[in-house]
Amino acid sequence: MTAFDPSARAAPAPLAEAAPQPLWQRGWQKARDFPWRTTWLTLRERFAQDRLAVAAGSLTFTTTISLVPLVTVALAVFALFPAFGAMEQRVQRWMVEALVPDHIARQVGRYLWQFASQAGQIGLGGAVVLLVTALALVLTIDRQLNDIWRVPRLRPLAQRVLVYWAVLTLAPLVLALMLSASSYALSVSRGWLPAAHQGVRWALDAAGFVALALGMAALYRYVPNAQVRLRHALAGGVFVALAFELAQQALAWYLRTVPTYSAVYGTFATVPILLVWLYLVWLIVLLGAVIVAYLPFLLAGVARRGGTPGWPFQLALELLAELQASRTGERPGLALEALARRLRVDPLHLQQPLRALQALGWVGRLSDEEGRWVLLVDLHQRRLAELARVLWLAQDEATAGVWRALPLEATTVAAVLPPPRRAPGAP
Repeated sequence: MTAFDPSARAAPAPLAEAAPQPLWQRGWQKARDFPWRTTWLTLRERFAQDRLAVAAGSLTFTTTISLVPLVTVALAVFALFPAFGAMEQRVQRWMVEALVPDHIARQVGRYLWQFASQAGQIGLGGAVVLLVTALALVLTIDRQLNDIWRVPRLRPLAQRVLVYWAVLTLAPLVLALMLSASSYALSVSRGWLPAAHQGVRWALDAAGFVALALGMAALYRYVPNAQVRLRHALAGGVFVALAFELAQQALAWYLRTVPTYSAVYGTFATVPILLVWLYLVWLIVLLGAVIVAYLPFLLAGVARRGGTPGWPFQLALELLAELQASRTGERPGLALEALARRLRVDPLHLQQPLRALQALGWVGRLSDEEGRWVLLVDLHQRRLAELARVLWLAQDEATAGVWRALPLEATTVAAVLPPPRRAPGAP
């Protein structure tokens, strides 16, 4: 028998692996770490820079004159497919009740479908005008979203017209199928699950919310002529759906509490209320587009907001350093988005220095899908004074002493370039 050794100790038990965090805890962690302040500052800045208030007003006007043509197209689609004729009234009621505040839903629906039904009396020329008016709205949306994404080139006009015409044609049919399935589910619940009737109705309301979120996500993902990640588009869709519901409830509460429009306009109050509602809707849609467009930069950490003296001049030097370093890669040049991620700045801040460098002939933009920027000159042969004149300090009589004191003419740009930066997650 082996003697007992009191100095011997049992080997420590291996440490158990940490249990995975619950889903709600991980979601809370991500929400807490999200750059909310930077997001607010970016939204405020983009609201002014992109003139979203003006864009929403333009879309409101275009929507006002396009409502009847759009409804006319929907009625024509139902006329071409008799199998969906029974769903026409249901689609009409859903479109008005779901997309218009309750205070004016009945009046808007009555006038809208009345005007659309009379459109069948017009001739071929009038039908062409209605078609062009309907397409004008979707093309205006296309242009506004591409402007927010800073897309250098739009898709060919013929391709856009064909795609959007297909959407205008198929959307009423898809909506009819969805409402048909919802109606069937509700009827089944009444017959087989009476106790679950309220739950099914709540589920159908939630399905409407999800449908709106998915529709807006599809808009943000496929309309801009740019690469948009699906999860970012979904985040924008959820934002729009939530804001849409809140705006609808807020406007309904205001109209019930402060009946200003009814007191001033009387029976014509529906018109200004509808215009205000359309304006709010387009503001929400455009803000959602800004969130989706700038979400990659917000998540990457836009830690440098600029505003300091000489900021464009500093960014120009950093841009030249990045483009110089990219010359050694397999694909020289960098897209605007990649440059913004590496420098950790808002892409709009890079537009002024890039325009100045392009005017000098130092950089150029390729005509590929990414729109990469490339360096065109040898920076060892370029003087710092050339860049300073356009982005830092004009050379005139008032600044002649400064220019004589600083060796800008004798200094090459390559001699003062900062080291290339690398943002987290940058390619």
